[in-house]
Formats: sequence, structure tokens, C-alpha cells
Amino acid sequence: MKIWYLLLLVFFFLLSTTPNNLIHRLKQWISEFSRLSEPGYSWKIFLKTSWLKLRPKLMVVAFIIAGSNLTYAQSNGQENDIRDILESMAENLPEDYDMSELIDVMTKYRKHPINLNRTSPEELKTFIFLSPLQISNFFSYVKENGQFVDVLELQSIAGFDAKTVQSLLPFVTLTNTSEYEQITLKNVFRDSEHDFMMRFAQNLQKQKGFTDLPGNRYLGSPEKFQARYRYNYSTILSAAITLDKDAGEKFGGKPFDFYSGNLALFKLGKLKKLILGDYTLQFGQGLTLWSGFSFGKGPDVTSVAKKDLGLRPYNSTNEYSFFRGASATINLFKNIDITPFLSFRNLDASQKKIGGQGDLVQSTINQTGLHRTPSEIKNKNVLSQRIYGAVVQYAQNEFAIGAIAYRSNYGNSFITQTAAYDRYSFTGKSLTNLGLFYNYTYKNLYLYGEGAKGLGGGFAYVNGVLISLSKSFSAALTYRNYAKDYHSFFNQAVSESSEAINEKGLYAGLNFNPNKHFAFSFYGDYFRFPWLKYRVDEPSKGYEILGQAVYMPSKGFKALVRFKTERKQQNTDLDVPVNFLDNVIRTGYRAEINWQLNKSWSFQNRAELSQFKKGNTKGEFGYLIYQDVDYSPMFSKLTGNIRLAYFNTASYNSRIYAYEDDVLYSFSFGMYSGKGYRTYLNLKYNVAKRLNIWLRYGLFIYKDVETVGTYLDEIKGNKKSELKMQLRYQF
Repeated sequence: MKIWYLLLLVFFFLLSTTPNNLIHRLKQWISEFSRLSEPGYSWKIFLKTSWLKLRPKLMVVAFIIAGSNLTYAQSNGQENDIRDILESMAENLPEDYDMSELIDVMTKYRKHPINLNRTSPEELKTFIFLSPLQISNFFSYVKENGQFVDVLELQSIAGFDAKTVQSLLPFVTLTNTSEYEQITLKNVFRDSEHDFMMRFAQNLQKQKGFTDLPGNRYLGSPEKFQARYRYNYSTILSAAITLDKDAGEKFGGKPFDFYSGNLALFKLGKLKKLILGDYTLQFGQGLTLWSGFSFGKGPDVTSVAKKDLGLRPYNSTNEYSFFRGASATINLFKNIDITPFLSFRNLDASQKKIGGQGDLVQSTINQTGLHRTPSEIKNKNVLSQRIYGAVVQYAQNEFAIGAIAYRSNYGNSFITQTAAYDRYSFTGKSLTNLGLFYNYTYKNLYLYGEGAKGLGGGFAYVNGVLISLSKSFSAALTYRNYAKDYHSFFNQAVSESSEAINEKGLYAGLNFNPNKHFAFSFYGDYFRFPWLKYRVDEPSKGYEILGQAVYMPSKGFKALVRFKTERKQQNTDLDVPVNFLDNVIRTGYRAEINWQLNKSWSFQNRAELSQFKKGNTKGEFGYLIYQDVDYSPMFSKLTGNIRLAYFNTASYNSRIYAYEDDVLYSFSFGMYSGKGYRTYLNLKYNVAKRLNIWLRYGLFIYKDVETVGTYLDEIKGNKKSELKMQLRYQF
């Protein structure tokens, strides 16, 4: 029963405070919580102390609860559907990937399913489990057979296997009424949905940056705090506000370091979209204009072809990858759309003075969004960015083509960095980007590509094809060629590097699904870097190979094995007069079993091995084993999951990343490096139908170390733990 009392206290605590004293109260509560390890300080004393502090506020809270709907409902199914889809993709994402936008989209369509008879390619592209070829086949089917009579007709579409149809069914419907035929001012207020979320997180051990150090240190408080509000009226009107404070940032007169918001309107005749505030633009294959995050290479080989979503509201907490201003998508003629956009922002940059006039210049833009130390605060919002441009698209039947043109102006000039590998980096105060992209479906072929050029720099292009060889086989082939002096500030095309520049590559992949129980995938990617790179002092090359097999005899059991190896080249670590390149080989092996005991209990077991070898040095070896247990009974107010893991890696080079469950709208990718244990516990309590709270505690225990972390993040001792609390109220 102790955990029930603890959860209720967390909930009452969050509701009984204001933003001005929230952090102070949280610090007091965590201080009391940490005293549980002291002799003579028991759970009974802790609960009594917390109760006395909260009791004056409980009358107000009681009225809040009484006003809400106390009918308990089972909402875990919706979240589990979304989590299952994201889980299959999460392990292939960057470490800092913010998936809140993805889960927002899936949640919206779970509540308001897409009308199959009125949908568009852009809507279907939001589903990460649909390939571009499947989407094209969908509209070819509609063209030949007319409107859907039953959603189960999806099974008749080429490339729509049982797994795809099962994933899609919760998000689609068939209706004959347009949403705008029902809209009134009264409905906008009466039938709208409001979603408020507040999250707090803090490392429980004190980091070096929070001590009274001379010079560089964290000037703010150690907690992370986030609040967000979402308004939706069906799928045609939305508004959002996001507030965020990172650990180490000040929580003073301006309580949040990052503010974001937007107002968006959809499907209003010729005006397909209109967004005021923060937004993202995703077009073509990501070579000319793509903000936000994007998928890259993964076990589903069709993911190498990007699904551009065009103009979208921005609802993430990443403080760099978005536009701020206004944009709209307008239908000019039957098959032609135009998306003009305008953005005004100030960015972080490290600047210095040069020349007799003392002009400010910078070589790079700071993208972390962190403002904790004196230098980070000094660099905040010092570089103005002004962007304007447009995208024109033509689409008819199986063919689509688009053109992009925009100009970026900056308040101060970029200069070339001193390193040799940066010789071809962008210089100047303005940049004009031009791009042309296309896709075409011919029978079982989906052809796609994009060419791009930054004026004054080189040319880049990517072309590929997806092929449906049969009901069981699908293949992908992609060639890319990015010049060493290609310049774009919004470039996220498929590549081996973090930026799609200075690279040539050929990718080939194959999916094989002989029946509903087995799935096999394989890809190989060969790449070359014609110019120098960081820690690579001459042109280099490499390859990446992945193979995976999945066995699913039933819905309650899944077994997976995977092999992945990658070879690149890097400067030798030997002390020599002239650097030469050594081969760097990373190899990983994974075996995983997911099984469901009953409707309440499910388990995941994973064993993963990693190998690292550079040149002629002795290879490194690492491994990770873990057990996940999930408890999600139907109609239960309390659900949760726990992980118990042991890891042993020789060094950071043989580290292993693993996806971790987290509170709603938050996802983690644990880095397992060194030797030790990892555990975390997630709990969710449904206080009422529309009111939920989450509690997460995570702990690393490292063996044979005296400190954890480096520089300002260093912690004395061998433990690193984090406490996270979240409240969500829908009304």
C-alpha cells in the first residue's frame, strides 16, 4: 500500500502548488524522500511529514477531483498500440530523438480515425509502418475500384499484408460526412479536446557543475521541468504551447528557458493548411529542405525512402530544428499546391570579433539548446536568422514532382574553420537553396529522388527505387552523391554521416515475409567520403551490413535475432609523424524474446553482444543482458514496468544502446558503457478517466569506478539515478 500513498502524495503535491514555488516544494519533497536511507527515518515519518505539508491544500484538490469524471476506463490499449509501433522503430533512431511528435500524431488519429474515402497521401505518410510503395498502391486501388465499402478491403491492396492491416485498423474509418459540414462556433468550444501535461525530472546525485566552482559551472538549478498544453478540434483545428527548462538552466524571473507555440488550421477548401507560430517543413528526400527529425536506415529496408509530410505544426522540445513565423499550403489548381513560408528566429552561436571594425563572425551554430554556463548564456540568441521561400508541388495519379526555392539570411557572417576537413564549409551571410524532387509509381516499382544545390556551392542528389517482387519479397535500391561543398542548413537526407555532404553511397536491401509467422530483412550499404572528415585526414570508405530474422507463431510470442557490422576508417591512434588510416570495425549480435503470459503480464528478454576493433590493436568485447516485466491489466488503475539489466563493456568504444520505456511523451535510449547494473521502474496511476500521473525511477550502479560522468556532469561515487514525475489532465 505504500506505493499507493506515494502516488497520491505526488498527485496532490503537483496540483497544490504554483509555478513560482513548484521547484522549492519539489526540492523539499525530494530531500525528505532521500532521508529514507537514514537510521530511524521510516516510511511512516515520511508520509506523515508530507501529509502535514499538503493537508491545507487538499480541500481545493477534492473539489477538482469531484468536478472530474470519476468513471474509470481502460485507456492502456490505445497507448500500447502506439508503443508497439514505435518500439519496432525506436532502436534505429538517433540517441536524442524526440518522438513526442510521432506519438501526438498517433494519439490524434486513434481518437479521430482517418476517413479512407477522403484521405490524402500526406495523411497516410504520417503512419511510420506504411512504405511509400504501399501508399501509392492504396491510391491505385481506389482509382481502379472506387471508394471503400468496408475497411477490411485493405487486405486486397497489393503489399498490404496481415501485419500492416492490423497496425492500420485502429487509426482508420469510413464516413461520408466532411468534418467541415459539422463545424460551428459552438462545436469548436463544446466538442474540443484539451490536453495539459506537466513533467519534473532530476538526477538525485549532485553533479560537479552544481558545486561552487571558479569559472565555468552551471548557474541554474538541477531540475528539468516541462509543461505543455494542446488544443484540438477534430483534425481541423489545433493550438499548442510548450514550455521547457533543462537541468542547469536558471529558474528565475523568466521561469522557462524555451517557449514554443502555434495555431494551425487544416482542410479549409483551397487552404489545405495554415500555421502561425512554430512549424516544420519536410519535403522530398530531405536533401534541400527538412526540419525536425527523420528516419534513416533500419531493418525495414523500405524506410530508406523518406515520406515527406510537408508543412506540420512543431510540438517538440528540441530548440533548434524548426521554423518560427507563418506558412500555408494552398491549392492553386486541381493538381498544383504551393507552400510559401517565412521564418524569423535568433539562434545560439559562438562568436568572435575580427577586422578593424570588430565585426562579429561565427563558424558554426550551436544546436544543443542548453543555456547553463556563462559561455552558453553568452551565446544565446546572438545570431539572427531570416528565411523566406516556397515549395511548388504537382501530383496526379502515380506521378508527383516538386520544386523548392528559399533564401537564408544571417545577422553575421560564417567563416571557414581552421581544420583542413572544414575547408569547404559555408562562408558568408546568406545562402540560396534550390531543389527538385519526384516520385513515380509504375506497376510494382516506386521511383523517387531529389537533386539539390546551394548557390555558390556543389550539387547533391539521391535516387532510388522500391520494388514489390511478389507478395513475400520487396526490395530497395538507392544511390546517393553529395558534393563536399554542398551547403544546406536543413539537410537530413539518408547518409552515413550526420550531414548529407561529402559522401557517395550505394544501398541495397531486401524484405522477405514468406508467411505471417516469419519475417527476414537484409541490407548492405557501401559508402565513400571523397574529402577529409573529423579525425580522418584523407579520403576514406566503408560499409554497413545488417541481417535480421523474426519469428511470430502467435500474437503473444515473438523471437528476434539480428547481426550488424560496420567498417569505417579513422586516423591511427599510434604516435606517428604522418597520420594514416586504420580500419574501425563495430559488430553487434542481438537475440530477443517477447512473450505474453496472460492479458496482464508480458516479458521481454534480450542478450546483446558488441565488438570493437581498430587497426591491429586487440579487439574489445561487451555484452548486455536484461529482463523487462510489464504489468498492464485491463481496467486497472495502476500499471507499470520494470527492467533489470547487467552490462559489461571494455570501454566507451564497445558501448551498447537500448531503448527504454518512459513516461508518456518521453522516450529514452540508455547507453550501457563500462560494467554494472541498470534498473528502472515506471508506474502509471489512473486517478480518474481524464487524470493520470506517472512516476519513474532509474538507477545505474557502476562497478570498479570512483566517479560517474565527465567534466561538469561528473558525480562522485558509483551511482547515478533519476526521479521523474508527470501529470496529465484531459478536459
